[in-house]
Amino acid sequence: MRNMLFCLISLMIICQIQSSVAEPIENEYGIVNAWYNDKEATVENIKLKVDEPAELKVEIKLKKDCDVYLKISNPMVTKAYKIYSGPSDYDEYFNKEKVGANEILTYSWIIKPTGDWINGNAPINIRVIFTEKDIQLPIEFTIATPYILDEQYSGPAPTRTAANPSSTDQPPSQGSPGFGVVGALLGIALVMMARRN
Repeated sequence: MRNMLFCLISLMIICQIQSSVAEPIENEYGIVNAWYNDKEATVENIKLKVDEPAELKVEIKLKKDCDVYLKISNPMVTKAYKIYSGPSDYDEYFNKEKVGANEILTYSWIIKPTGDWINGNAPINIRVIFTEKDIQLPIEFTIATPYILDEQYSGPAPTRTAANPSSTDQPPSQGSPGFGVVGALLGIALVMMARRN
């Protein structure tokens, strides 16, 4: 009984950690979510070689009518990345004006490390500013913190191209983060209970 209680508590803790890691950021104007190579932000423990492409995807769901400004950046002085393709250059804002409530904006970039920063982590941040008249409400968070290796990438060029910088009316596919882990742990707990009986 004590082991079963331990397993259930462990399962609940793992579920809580999984759901807290993958939470989109929101304010009264919208919800922002981002992915690094199809992994939901914030992605850690990854390595990139110089000139190795990585895909960033940002989705913004509007709650109110407003203008939207966004940029991909990093907090370092050294320019660690360059944009290979996408709706904006690195560390430069672009905007979408007069976006309606309930619209969903989806943008993609392919970025590559420049080689100006190596043998260390270089965060990739997204900054979104919702503006309405004199009100500006920003959301900023780290999409990923790749460790940039002192090695040159020699693999294939990226096969995906960046999305057209326009809104889409299609709802994104939304999986259940951590469902596989929860299912596996639940299965293990059930097997342990069955063996005891």
